Amino acid sequence: MQMQWLQKAEGAREVLVIFSGWGIGPEAFVHLKTKADILCVSNYRDLTTDLPDLSGYEARNLIAWSFGVASYALWQESRVDPFDRKVALCGGVIPVDRDLGIPPVVMQKTIDTLSVTSFQIFLQRCYGRAVPPELVDIPALKDELLAVQARDYSRVELTWDKAVISRTDKIFPAKNLRAAWVGNATDVVETDAPHVAFSAWKTWAEVLA
Repeated sequence: MQMQWLQKAEGAREVLVIFSGWGIGPEAFVHLKTKADILCVSNYRDLTTDLPDLSGYEARNLIAWSFGVASYALWQESRVDPFDRKVALCGGVIPVDRDLGIPPVVMQKTIDTLSVTSFQIFLQRCYGRAVPPELVDIPALKDELLAVQARDYSRVELTWDKAVISRTDKIFPAKNLRAAWVGNATDVVETDAPHVAFSAWKTWAEVLA
């Protein structure tokens, strides 16, 4: 796991931790405004890294997106949950599953054919539009997919405060996420947005609400 402070101010009372997705950095959501400190977590090739001490904040919120949802749930299994509110966005508690997540055949094809060209197609599907080419580390991205694919998520028990499903998501099928969140989230809402759904909001408060 990798961690990066995107925003940190002396005396901030709140912290927002983002467990991001695969292969897409903070550029997807840096336009969202908040006065909270922001810590971005990425790269789920391993789940052994501890978060920094967040106990000094008055409010601690989590937004997990895409593979960040299941990765946080599994990471947190052996740790005390530090968050006051947890929101899952366009991801499921079991990330690779025919009925609850990304179908296994799709995941395997993504791994087997991963290249600079196929990753660019993936980005277009995520954003729902053409995006500029990116320099990417294909072997590292493949290792991360293999790690996510290999993990056992069936034993994880974690209830989220809110889950957001994108009806036009081309990565996690909306039908599968509807089934995945039955009994696993206090509030489930849907939005008309692609997998990268952040353009639907202007502030992090809107996502957390």
